[in-house]
Amino acid sequence: MVDRLLKVNAYTTFDLLDGRVEGHGFEDEALAVLNVTAARKDPDHVKLQLEMDNTQLDGVKPHADHVTLSATDARELAAELEEYADKVDAAQSE
Repeated sequence: MVDRLLKVNAYTTFDLLDGRVEGHGFEDEALAVLNVTAARKDPDHVKLQLEMDNTQLDGVKPHADHVTLSATDARELAAELEEYADKVDAAQSE
C-alpha cells in the first residue's frame, strides 16, 4: 500500500485483508489493514483501526478509520466475532 496512514509492522493485527467500500452510488474492493491496539502504559481504551489501500479505490480519498472501545465493548465485540466464527465453521463442515 502506497501512502499508508497506519503504521504497519510485525505487530499489526491483520494486513492485506480483502476489504470492500460501499457508499451511495459506488462500491469498490481493495486490500485492507485492520489493527487492534491499546496504549502500552496505563491504557484506558482499545483502538480498532481500518485502512483501505487507497491505490485501489476511485471513490474514496485516502483515510484511516478509528474506533475507540472500552474494555467492555472490546469483550462484547470479541464474543460476537467468536459466535459468528463458530457459525462459519459449522457451515463449512457440513
